[in-house]
Amino acid sequence: MPNETRSATRREEVLRHMNSIPDRLSDAMVARMEHDRAQGWVNPFRTDDGAARRREERPQDEASIWRPAFVRDVEKILHTPAYNRYTGKTQVFSFRSNDDLSRRGLHVQLVSRIARDIGYALGLNCDLIEAIGLGHDLGHTPFGHAGERYLNDVFHERTGRWFFHNVHSVRVLDRLYGRNLCLQTLDGVLCHNGEYEQRVFELSGLAGFDEFDRIVASCVETGERAIGHLRPMTLEGCVVRISDIIAYVGRDRQDAIAAGLISDDDFDDGLGGRYNSWILSHATVDIIEHSYGKDRIEMSPELFCEIARAKAENYAKIYRTSGIEGERAEILAHAFELVYDRCLADLQAGDESSYIFRHHIARIDEALSHYGKRYDWESDLDQTVVDYIASMTDGYFAEFATKLFPEIRFPQRTYINDR
Repeated sequence: MPNETRSATRREEVLRHMNSIPDRLSDAMVARMEHDRAQGWVNPFRTDDGAARRREERPQDEASIWRPAFVRDVEKILHTPAYNRYTGKTQVFSFRSNDDLSRRGLHVQLVSRIARDIGYALGLNCDLIEAIGLGHDLGHTPFGHAGERYLNDVFHERTGRWFFHNVHSVRVLDRLYGRNLCLQTLDGVLCHNGEYEQRVFELSGLAGFDEFDRIVASCVETGERAIGHLRPMTLEGCVVRISDIIAYVGRDRQDAIAAGLISDDDFDDGLGGRYNSWILSHATVDIIEHSYGKDRIEMSPELFCEIARAKAENYAKIYRTSGIEGERAEILAHAFELVYDRCLADLQAGDESSYIFRHHIARIDEALSHYGKRYDWESDLDQTVVDYIASMTDGYFAEFATKLFPEIRFPQRTYINDR
Protein backbone atom coordinates (compact mmCIF):
# COMPACT_ATOMS: atom_id res chain seq x y z
CA MET A 1 0.00 0.00 0.00
CA PRO A 2 1.49 3.39 -0.98
CA ASN A 3 2.44 5.78 1.83
CA GLU A 4 -0.20 8.29 0.72
CA THR A 5 -2.92 5.66 0.93
CA ARG A 6 -1.76 4.48 4.33
CA SER A 7 -1.74 8.07 5.60
CA ALA A 8 -5.25 8.69 4.31
CA THR A 9 -6.52 5.49 5.87
CA ARG A 10 -4.89 6.32 9.17
CA ARG A 11 -6.42 9.80 9.12
CA GLU A 12 -9.87 8.38 8.50
CA GLU A 13 -9.48 5.99 11.42
CA VAL A 14 -8.31 8.73 13.78
CA LEU A 15 -11.06 11.16 12.79
CA ARG A 16 -13.71 8.47 13.06
CA HIS A 17 -12.62 7.77 16.61
CA MET A 18 -12.41 11.47 17.49
CA ASN A 19 -15.89 12.10 16.10
CA SER A 20 -17.27 9.54 18.53
CA ILE A 21 -16.42 11.88 21.41
CA PRO A 22 -19.15 14.53 21.95
CA ASP A 23 -18.40 18.23 22.28
CA ARG A 24 -21.61 19.00 24.18
CA LEU A 25 -23.06 17.70 27.41
CA SER A 26 -25.97 15.33 27.03
CA ASP A 27 -29.47 16.71 27.61
CA ALA A 28 -29.83 14.41 30.61
CA MET A 29 -26.64 15.77 32.22
CA VAL A 30 -27.65 19.39 31.60
CA ALA A 31 -31.06 18.74 33.15
CA ARG A 32 -29.45 17.06 36.17
CA MET A 33 -27.02 19.92 36.73
CA GLU A 34 -29.77 22.54 36.41
CA HIS A 35 -31.95 20.66 38.89
CA ASP A 36 -29.08 20.28 41.37
CA ARG A 37 -28.24 23.97 41.23
CA ALA A 38 -31.85 24.97 41.70
CA GLN A 39 -31.92 22.78 44.83
CA GLY A 40 -28.71 24.31 46.21
CA TRP A 41 -26.75 21.09 45.75
CA VAL A 42 -23.24 20.97 47.18
CA ASN A 43 -20.82 18.32 45.94
CA PRO A 44 -20.16 16.11 48.99
CA PHE A 45 -16.72 15.26 47.64
CA ARG A 46 -15.44 18.81 47.19
CA THR A 47 -12.71 20.15 49.45
CA ASP A 48 -14.25 22.61 51.89
CA ASP A 49 -12.30 25.65 53.03
CA GLY A 50 -12.73 24.46 56.61
CA ALA A 51 -10.74 21.31 55.82
CA ALA A 52 -7.61 23.29 54.89
CA ARG A 53 -4.57 22.20 56.91
CA ARG A 54 -1.34 24.18 57.25
CA ARG A 55 2.02 22.99 58.54
CA GLU A 56 2.17 25.86 61.02
CA GLU A 57 -0.63 27.70 62.80
CA ARG A 58 0.22 31.36 62.21
CA PRO A 59 -2.19 34.21 63.00
CA GLN A 60 -1.39 35.97 59.71
CA ASP A 61 -2.48 32.86 57.78
CA GLU A 62 -5.90 32.52 59.37
CA ALA A 63 -8.80 32.42 56.93
CA SER A 64 -11.40 35.16 56.90
CA ILE A 65 -14.83 35.60 55.38
CA TRP A 66 -13.33 37.49 52.46
CA ARG A 67 -10.01 35.62 52.17
CA PRO A 68 -10.66 31.90 52.63
CA ALA A 69 -7.73 29.52 53.10
CA PHE A 70 -7.16 28.65 49.46
CA VAL A 71 -7.57 32.25 48.31
CA ARG A 72 -4.68 33.02 50.65
CA ASP A 73 -2.70 30.23 48.99
CA VAL A 74 -3.29 31.75 45.55
CA GLU A 75 -2.02 35.10 46.79
CA LYS A 76 1.00 33.54 48.49
CA ILE A 77 1.93 31.85 45.21
CA LEU A 78 1.47 35.00 43.13
CA HIS A 79 3.81 36.93 45.42
CA THR A 80 6.56 34.31 45.34
CA PRO A 81 9.65 35.48 43.39
CA ALA A 82 9.65 32.17 41.53
CA TYR A 83 6.23 33.01 40.07
CA ASN A 84 7.62 36.10 38.37
CA ARG A 85 10.27 33.96 36.70
CA TYR A 86 7.69 31.86 34.86
CA THR A 87 7.80 34.44 32.07
CA GLY A 88 11.48 33.75 31.40
CA LYS A 89 11.18 29.97 31.34
CA THR A 90 10.69 27.80 28.29
CA GLN A 91 7.61 25.70 27.75
CA VAL A 92 9.01 23.62 24.86
CA PHE A 93 10.98 25.78 22.40
CA SER A 94 13.96 27.57 23.87
CA PHE A 95 15.99 29.06 21.03
CA ARG A 96 13.21 30.44 18.87
CA SER A 97 12.90 34.15 18.05
CA ASN A 98 9.14 34.35 18.33
CA ASP A 99 7.50 36.09 21.25
CA ASP A 100 4.19 34.40 20.45
CA LEU A 101 5.49 30.98 21.49
CA SER A 102 4.22 29.85 24.87
CA ARG A 103 6.24 30.40 27.99
CA ARG A 104 5.64 28.62 31.24
CA GLY A 105 3.74 31.58 32.66
CA LEU A 106 1.03 31.16 30.04
CA HIS A 107 0.94 27.41 30.52
CA VAL A 108 0.09 27.58 34.23
CA GLN A 109 -2.65 30.12 33.50
CA LEU A 110 -4.14 27.82 30.87
CA VAL A 111 -4.03 24.88 33.25
CA SER A 112 -5.72 26.94 35.95
CA ARG A 113 -8.39 28.20 33.56
CA ILE A 114 -9.22 24.78 32.11
CA ALA A 115 -9.30 23.19 35.55
CA ARG A 116 -11.54 25.93 36.94
CA ASP A 117 -14.04 25.40 34.10
CA ILE A 118 -14.23 21.69 34.86
CA GLY A 119 -14.20 22.24 38.60
CA TYR A 120 -17.02 24.79 38.48
CA ALA A 121 -19.22 22.37 36.55
CA LEU A 122 -18.46 19.59 39.03
CA GLY A 123 -19.10 21.78 42.08
CA LEU A 124 -15.51 21.66 43.33
CA ASN A 125 -13.44 24.26 45.18
CA CYS A 126 -12.19 26.54 42.41
CA ASP A 127 -9.91 28.50 44.73
CA LEU A 128 -7.97 25.33 45.55
CA ILE A 129 -7.89 24.49 41.85
CA GLU A 130 -6.45 27.90 41.04
CA ALA A 131 -3.78 27.61 43.72
CA ILE A 132 -2.62 24.23 42.46
CA GLY A 133 -2.79 25.31 38.83
CA LEU A 134 -0.74 28.47 39.29
CA GLY A 135 1.83 26.88 41.58
CA HIS A 136 2.37 23.52 39.95
CA ASP A 137 5.45 24.42 37.84
CA LEU A 138 7.26 26.80 40.20
CA GLY A 139 10.09 24.29 40.56
CA HIS A 140 10.67 23.92 36.84
CA THR A 141 14.14 24.43 35.46
CA PRO A 142 15.22 26.76 32.67
CA PHE A 143 14.89 25.20 29.20
CA GLY A 144 11.81 23.12 29.99
CA HIS A 145 11.92 19.36 30.26
CA ALA A 146 15.31 19.28 28.56
CA GLY A 147 16.75 21.39 31.36
CA GLU A 148 14.99 19.18 33.90
CA ARG A 149 16.63 16.13 32.36
CA TYR A 150 20.12 17.66 32.29
CA LEU A 151 19.91 18.90 35.87
CA ASN A 152 18.68 15.51 37.02
CA ASP A 153 21.52 13.76 35.19
CA VAL A 154 24.28 15.64 36.96
CA PHE A 155 22.48 15.66 40.33
CA HIS A 156 21.83 11.91 40.18
CA GLU A 157 25.38 11.13 39.11
CA ARG A 158 26.76 13.06 42.07
CA THR A 159 24.29 12.07 44.78
CA GLY A 160 22.21 9.10 43.65
CA ARG A 161 19.11 11.21 44.21
CA TRP A 162 16.55 12.32 41.63
CA PHE A 163 15.30 15.73 40.51
CA PHE A 164 11.71 16.17 39.34
CA HIS A 165 10.15 19.57 38.78
CA ASN A 166 6.90 18.68 40.57
CA VAL A 167 8.81 17.63 43.69
CA HIS A 168 10.94 20.75 43.51
CA SER A 169 7.82 22.92 43.15
CA VAL A 170 6.81 21.69 46.59
CA ARG A 171 10.28 22.52 47.94
CA VAL A 172 10.12 26.04 46.49
CA LEU A 173 6.81 26.78 48.18
CA ASP A 174 7.18 24.81 51.38
CA ARG A 175 10.87 25.12 52.23
CA LEU A 176 12.71 27.75 50.21
CA TYR A 177 10.13 30.50 50.63
CA GLY A 178 8.33 29.16 53.70
CA ARG A 179 4.90 30.09 52.38
CA ASN A 180 3.09 27.73 54.79
CA LEU A 181 0.63 26.61 52.13
CA CYS A 182 -2.21 24.21 52.84
CA LEU A 183 -1.52 20.49 52.61
CA GLN A 184 -4.17 20.15 49.89
CA THR A 185 -2.40 22.73 47.72
CA LEU A 186 1.05 21.20 48.18
CA ASP A 187 -0.33 17.73 47.49
CA GLY A 188 -1.95 18.91 44.26
CA VAL A 189 1.33 20.51 43.17
CA LEU A 190 3.26 17.32 43.90
CA CYS A 191 0.78 15.07 42.10
CA HIS A 192 0.12 17.27 39.07
CA ASN A 193 2.52 15.60 36.69
CA GLY A 194 0.64 15.33 33.41
CA GLU A 195 3.21 12.94 31.94
CA TYR A 196 1.40 10.13 33.73
CA GLU A 197 -2.10 9.99 32.28
CA GLN A 198 -4.81 7.77 33.76
CA ARG A 199 -8.38 7.16 32.70
CA VAL A 200 -9.67 7.17 36.27
CA PHE A 201 -8.16 9.33 39.01
CA GLU A 202 -8.99 8.03 42.48
CA LEU A 203 -7.98 9.75 45.69
CA SER A 204 -4.95 8.75 47.72
CA GLY A 205 -6.44 9.10 51.18
CA LEU A 206 -3.45 11.17 52.35
CA ALA A 207 -3.93 11.98 56.03
CA GLY A 208 -1.38 14.59 57.04
CA PHE A 209 1.98 16.29 56.66
CA ASP A 210 4.02 13.42 58.13
CA GLU A 211 2.84 11.06 55.40
CA PHE A 212 3.21 13.78 52.78
CA ASP A 213 6.82 14.42 53.80
CA ARG A 214 7.60 10.70 53.53
CA ILE A 215 6.16 10.64 50.00
CA VAL A 216 8.23 13.67 48.94
CA ALA A 217 11.38 12.05 50.35
CA SER A 218 10.59 8.82 48.54
CA CYS A 219 10.32 10.66 45.22
CA VAL A 220 13.79 12.13 45.69
CA GLU A 221 15.29 8.84 46.83
CA THR A 222 13.67 6.34 44.45
CA GLY A 223 12.67 8.41 41.41
CA GLU A 224 10.18 6.97 38.95
CA ARG A 225 9.14 4.15 41.29
CA ALA A 226 7.54 6.73 43.57
CA ILE A 227 6.64 9.40 40.99
CA GLY A 228 4.64 6.99 38.87
CA HIS A 229 2.38 6.07 41.80
CA LEU A 230 1.45 9.57 42.93
CA ARG A 231 -2.27 10.24 43.33
CA PRO A 232 -3.85 13.48 44.58
CA MET A 233 -5.72 13.60 47.87
CA THR A 234 -8.46 15.85 46.44
CA LEU A 235 -10.70 15.88 43.40
CA GLU A 236 -9.42 19.40 42.78
CA GLY A 237 -5.89 18.01 42.46
CA CYS A 238 -7.16 15.32 40.08
CA VAL A 239 -8.78 17.95 37.86
CA VAL A 240 -5.56 19.98 37.67
CA ARG A 241 -3.60 16.87 36.76
CA ILE A 242 -5.74 16.02 33.74
CA SER A 243 -5.98 19.72 32.82
CA ASP A 244 -2.19 19.85 32.61
CA ILE A 245 -2.33 17.39 29.72
CA ILE A 246 -5.26 19.14 28.06
CA ALA A 247 -3.42 22.48 28.28
CA TYR A 248 -0.21 21.41 26.58
CA VAL A 249 -1.10 18.67 24.10
CA GLY A 250 -2.84 21.07 21.70
CA ARG A 251 -0.95 24.25 22.51
CA ASP A 252 2.43 22.63 21.91
CA ARG A 253 1.26 21.73 18.41
CA GLN A 254 0.36 25.35 17.73
CA ASP A 255 3.80 26.44 18.92
CA ALA A 256 5.59 23.83 16.82
CA ILE A 257 3.71 25.01 13.73
CA ALA A 258 4.34 28.69 14.54
CA ALA A 259 8.04 27.90 14.96
CA GLY A 260 8.11 26.46 11.44
CA LEU A 261 9.10 22.99 12.61
CA ILE A 262 6.06 21.11 11.38
CA SER A 263 2.90 21.73 9.37
CA ASP A 264 -0.80 21.11 9.96
CA ASP A 265 -0.82 18.19 7.55
CA ASP A 266 1.95 16.35 9.39
CA PHE A 267 -0.41 15.18 12.13
CA ASP A 268 -2.45 12.00 11.80
CA ASP A 269 -5.70 13.81 12.60
CA GLY A 270 -5.02 16.52 10.00
CA LEU A 271 -6.11 19.26 12.40
CA GLY A 272 -2.69 20.65 13.21
CA GLY A 273 -3.06 23.76 15.38
CA ARG A 274 -6.85 23.42 15.38
CA TYR A 275 -6.44 20.37 17.59
CA ASN A 276 -6.08 22.72 20.56
CA SER A 277 -9.65 23.89 20.14
CA TRP A 278 -10.83 20.31 19.67
CA ILE A 279 -9.22 18.95 22.83
CA LEU A 280 -10.36 21.90 24.97
CA SER A 281 -14.02 21.47 24.10
CA HIS A 282 -14.27 17.69 23.80
CA ALA A 283 -12.12 16.76 26.80
CA THR A 284 -13.86 19.22 29.11
CA VAL A 285 -17.30 17.90 28.16
CA ASP A 286 -16.22 14.27 28.43
CA ILE A 287 -14.69 14.68 31.89
CA ILE A 288 -17.72 16.54 33.25
CA GLU A 289 -20.08 13.95 31.78
CA HIS A 290 -18.19 11.04 33.34
CA SER A 291 -17.25 12.63 36.69
CA TYR A 292 -20.28 14.59 37.84
CA GLY A 293 -21.36 13.61 41.35
CA LYS A 294 -18.66 10.94 41.72
CA ASP A 295 -15.86 10.52 44.24
CA ARG A 296 -13.30 10.32 41.43
CA ILE A 297 -12.42 12.06 38.19
CA GLU A 298 -12.64 9.98 35.06
CA MET A 299 -12.92 10.14 31.32
CA SER A 300 -14.39 7.83 28.75
CA PRO A 301 -12.24 5.05 27.28
CA GLU A 302 -12.55 6.85 23.93
CA LEU A 303 -11.09 10.11 25.25
CA PHE A 304 -8.38 8.29 27.17
CA CYS A 305 -7.27 6.52 23.99
CA GLU A 306 -7.32 9.78 22.02
CA ILE A 307 -5.24 11.66 24.58
CA ALA A 308 -2.71 8.82 24.65
CA ARG A 309 -2.56 8.87 20.84
CA ALA A 310 -2.15 12.65 20.64
CA LYS A 311 0.56 12.67 23.30
CA ALA A 312 2.46 9.87 21.57
CA GLU A 313 2.30 11.76 18.28
CA ASN A 314 3.55 14.93 19.97
CA TYR A 315 6.49 13.02 21.40
CA ALA A 316 7.34 11.47 18.05
CA LYS A 317 6.94 14.61 15.94
CA ILE A 318 7.69 17.49 18.33
CA TYR A 319 9.41 16.73 21.61
CA ARG A 320 11.98 14.22 20.32
CA THR A 321 12.71 15.98 17.04
CA SER A 322 12.33 19.69 17.83
CA GLY A 323 13.15 22.14 20.58
CA ILE A 324 16.57 21.40 22.03
CA GLU A 325 18.10 18.57 20.06
CA GLY A 326 21.31 17.59 18.31
CA GLU A 327 24.17 20.01 18.76
CA ARG A 328 22.13 22.32 20.97
CA ALA A 329 21.35 19.44 23.32
CA GLU A 330 25.04 18.67 23.69
CA ILE A 331 25.85 22.34 24.33
CA LEU A 332 23.14 22.69 26.93
CA ALA A 333 23.94 19.41 28.70
CA HIS A 334 27.60 20.42 28.92
CA ALA A 335 26.62 23.87 30.20
CA PHE A 336 24.56 22.34 33.00
CA GLU A 337 27.55 20.23 34.06
CA LEU A 338 29.91 23.20 34.06
CA VAL A 339 27.51 25.50 35.92
CA TYR A 340 26.75 22.82 38.50
CA ASP A 341 30.44 22.11 39.16
CA ARG A 342 31.32 25.82 39.38
CA CYS A 343 28.52 26.59 41.83
CA LEU A 344 29.45 23.61 43.98
CA ALA A 345 33.09 24.66 44.02
CA ASP A 346 32.11 28.20 45.09
CA LEU A 347 30.09 26.79 47.99
CA GLN A 348 32.88 24.48 49.06
CA ALA A 349 35.37 27.38 48.95
CA GLY A 350 33.00 29.68 50.83
CA ASP A 351 33.40 32.31 48.11
CA GLU A 352 30.74 34.80 49.14
CA SER A 353 31.53 37.02 46.15
CA SER A 354 30.18 34.36 43.79
CA TYR A 355 26.78 34.54 42.15
CA ILE A 356 25.31 31.63 44.10
CA PHE A 357 25.88 33.52 47.35
CA ARG A 358 24.82 36.96 46.12
CA HIS A 359 21.96 36.03 43.78
CA HIS A 360 20.58 32.98 45.56
CA ILE A 361 21.53 32.32 49.18
CA ALA A 362 21.27 35.96 50.26
CA ARG A 363 17.84 36.36 48.62
CA ILE A 364 16.42 33.14 50.05
CA ASP A 365 17.73 34.07 53.49
CA GLU A 366 16.04 37.46 53.22
CA ALA A 367 12.73 35.88 52.20
CA LEU A 368 12.83 33.39 55.07
CA SER A 369 13.85 36.04 57.60
CA HIS A 370 10.30 37.42 57.51
CA TYR A 371 9.19 34.16 59.15
CA GLY A 372 12.07 33.95 61.62
CA LYS A 373 13.82 31.26 59.59
CA ARG A 374 17.05 30.87 57.64
CA TYR A 375 18.19 28.93 54.60
CA ASP A 376 20.08 25.84 55.76
CA TRP A 377 22.23 25.70 52.65
CA GLU A 378 25.36 24.37 54.39
CA SER A 379 23.82 20.99 55.26
CA ASP A 380 23.44 19.86 51.65
CA LEU A 381 25.59 21.69 49.12
CA ASP A 382 24.37 19.67 46.14
CA GLN A 383 20.77 20.51 46.99
CA THR A 384 21.70 24.19 47.26
CA VAL A 385 23.22 24.08 43.77
CA VAL A 386 20.04 22.44 42.46
CA ASP A 387 17.92 25.09 44.19
CA TYR A 388 19.90 27.81 42.42
CA ILE A 389 20.00 26.31 38.93
CA ALA A 390 16.32 25.36 38.98
CA SER A 391 15.44 28.94 39.93
CA MET A 392 17.14 30.41 36.85
CA THR A 393 15.32 31.67 33.78
CA ASP A 394 16.56 30.67 30.33
CA GLY A 395 18.21 34.04 29.78
CA TYR A 396 19.89 34.15 33.19
CA PHE A 397 21.29 30.65 32.77
CA ALA A 398 22.64 31.41 29.30
CA GLU A 399 24.29 34.64 30.46
CA PHE A 400 25.66 33.00 33.60
CA ALA A 401 27.16 30.11 31.63
CA THR A 402 28.73 32.23 28.89
CA LYS A 403 30.11 34.76 31.38
CA LEU A 404 31.95 32.07 33.34
CA PHE A 405 32.69 29.76 30.42
CA PRO A 406 33.30 31.84 27.25
CA GLU A 407 33.82 28.69 25.20
CA ILE A 408 30.10 27.94 25.45
CA ARG A 409 28.18 29.30 22.46
CA PHE A 410 24.40 29.39 22.65
CA PRO A 411 22.41 30.03 19.46
CA GLN A 412 21.76 33.72 18.86
CA ARG A 413 18.17 34.87 18.60
CA THR A 414 17.30 37.19 15.72
CA TYR A 415 13.87 38.75 16.03
CA ILE A 416 13.83 40.89 12.88
CA ASN A 417 14.87 39.47 9.55
CA ASP A 418 14.82 41.93 6.61
CA ARG A 419 15.26 39.26 3.98
